[in-house]
Amino acid sequence: MIIYILAINLIGFAAMWYDKLLARAGKHRIPESRLLLFAAAGGGLGVFIGMQVFNHKTKNLKFTLGVPAIIIGQILLFRNLR
Repeated sequence: MIIYILAINLIGFAAMWYDKLLARAGKHRIPESRLLLFAAAGGGLGVFIGMQVFNHKTKNLKFTLGVPAIIIGQILLFRNLR
């Protein structure tokens, strides 16, 4: 389980980096739904850190409110599963 969490967070972080590169180059981008899916699949922290490090999607409410909400929801879910 720990390997999965680390991997999905790394994928989420890398996806934010890659989408920022595509945005700067004016190329076809990663769909927002896929970026949010990485967060919902357990990579919320990686996506959130990627947002901050690359200053990407930081003005988009789906991300500024949605990703922290996903993280909080996952913390509460996993806390209750123990």
